[in-house]
Parts: sequence; structure tokens; C-alpha cells
Amino acid sequence: MFSEKKQTASADLSKEQNKISQGTTIKGDIIAKGGFRIEGNIEGTVKTPGKVVVGRSGYINGSLECENADFEGKFNGKLNVSGTLTLRSTAHIEGDVVIGKLAVEPGANFNATCSMKGGVKSLSNDQKKERTA
Repeated sequence: MFSEKKQTASADLSKEQNKISQGTTIKGDIIAKGGFRIEGNIEGTVKTPGKVVVGRSGYINGSLECENADFEGKFNGKLNVSGTLTLRSTAHIEGDVVIGKLAVEPGANFNATCSMKGGVKSLSNDQKKERTA
């Protein structure tokens, strides 16, 4: 009876969203199960299996590891997004970026070394024969 409640409570944590408000500066590492809405400044590492949204006033200087990210603000450092990185027109990204997918609106600044993982599909035997013939 008690174990069922604990399991649903821990499962709900991944849906919770943490908010770092404008005017807040955090120096250090942040590890959370829920997503983030960042309007303030972070100097350090942010890790979450959820989504991270960086608003216009948001700034991350360090590293970010998450499933999906949506940027309107600034980032400088090492960015690792296993899913989709979306850059809005006001986004400014610099550093090293490893992503699954990339969506960029006109006007966004993307000055980074970028590598996409999972984009290469292996050839089937029939396709290999066609290429060698």
C-alpha cells in the first residue's frame, strides 16, 4: 500500500518544473529529475532528464545536459541535448553542442561546434550491393 504511493510520487517528480527567476544567480551544480524554466543566471552544471526552457533573460555559463531544450536566452559552454534543441530568434549559443535534432528560427545566433548523434542510418545488404555495383 505504501510502496504504491511512493512509486507514483517519484514518477510525478519528473513532470515537475523548477523555476529560476530573473535576478537570481546560482553558482554550482544542479541535478534534478524535473524540467527547468530559467530566467536568471547559472554558472555551473545543470543535469536533468526533462526539458529545459531558457527565457530571454536567462543565461547559462557552464554545461547543460537534458532531453530537450528551448532557448530564447544565452548559453556559453558544453551543451548535450539527447532530443531536440530549439533556438528561438533571440537565442545566442556559443561552445560545444551535441544534439539529437536541431530547430533554428531566423535571427538566432549559433556559434558552436555541433555534432548530431543518431543521424546516421546503417545501410541494408541490398543497399550496399547497389552502391558497390
